Amino acid sequence: MKYLLELKKLIDINSYTKNKEGVDKHGQLFGSWLKKLGLVEKIYERELIGNHLLFTSSYDKKSKRLLLLGHLDTVFPPDTFTNFSEDNDWVYGPGVCDMKGGNLVAFKALESLVNEGKELKNIDFLLVSDEETGSDDSKLLSRELASYYDYCLVFEAAGRDMEVVVGRKGVGTFGIDIIGKAAHAGNHYIDGHDANLEAAFKLQNLVKLTNLEKNTTVNVGKMHGGIGANTISPKSHLLFELRYDDLNEKSRVLKAIDEIVKTSYVEGTVSKLSGGIQRDVMQTSQGHLDFVKAIEKISGKALKTEKRGGVSDANIFSACGVLTLDGFGPFGDGDHTPKERALKSSFLSRMHLIKEILEYFLMNKKIIG
Repeated sequence: MKYLLELKKLIDINSYTKNKEGVDKHGQLFGSWLKKLGLVEKIYERELIGNHLLFTSSYDKKSKRLLLLGHLDTVFPPDTFTNFSEDNDWVYGPGVCDMKGGNLVAFKALESLVNEGKELKNIDFLLVSDEETGSDDSKLLSRELASYYDYCLVFEAAGRDMEVVVGRKGVGTFGIDIIGKAAHAGNHYIDGHDANLEAAFKLQNLVKLTNLEKNTTVNVGKMHGGIGANTISPKSHLLFELRYDDLNEKSRVLKAIDEIVKTSYVEGTVSKLSGGIQRDVMQTSQGHLDFVKAIEKISGKALKTEKRGGVSDANIFSACGVLTLDGFGPFGDGDHTPKERALKSSFLSRMHLIKEILEYFLMNKKIIG
């Protein structure tokens, strides 16, 4: 099957986020295929990470606008997990499901339409280069572009039963730097201000913000501090993450975090907060459900849905008001591990579904209504 040969070419290029040369090489290959379909490339050049790429079709002002969204980077450094392989049912390799395989699904659907003589209009394709590290650079570009689009289809991996994603938690990563005062633990114990002890109080209060009934979690994933056993700790650091799927919960926890940071549980310590929300919540709305129903009507088949605790760039576009659905890539598992794989049959079913959606969009200039 031709798509497997094309997928292998993509997988064989290492596109670890910090490997700018590899990410750009990957983008150049994939971009060459898109340009053959008549799409026009705009390169957002970056010095330290791969370039972000936007491919645009011709514009019809009477039509809605649809964005196909993917990312070029993977999590595997060179000389780690680099090989493409396959058996009867599965393909294996870095990015087969996250998300070179998903990007390929979108491309093959577009290619099929062009080969049938269809002209692509109001369908654009954005490929960012830093999604796996939080989209810290590209999220500014995504927010800027979001205002131009009515719909967004994201090509992260499908669910086990080919579900699409109608909701994703928001995520924030934060650090707290705590400054105390060093003192000899034997001779001058009372003269010190223990930053480690302050961190311990803060850690417990941060974790208490978790509310599992509302799917809100706060996890202190890393902490360090101090000098040695005989010295009162002069400094400490906490690294923690917030995940939430409700905006009220976001407000509650952010307010509480500020209070925890401002409070000195150990006299004489001072704390400073860093970090923030990386991607806001993709909160399921009636619009998402109507979007799913419209696709079901187009395809004539039921479309299963799910919510995920993980995040993607779907969060960004959804938070900007773009009607966004995720999970249109192939089904796979083991992503972010050397066991990453994708189910061959799921590529074909997803290509067919995306082609149906795009064909309907081109004919009707909209998807809903």
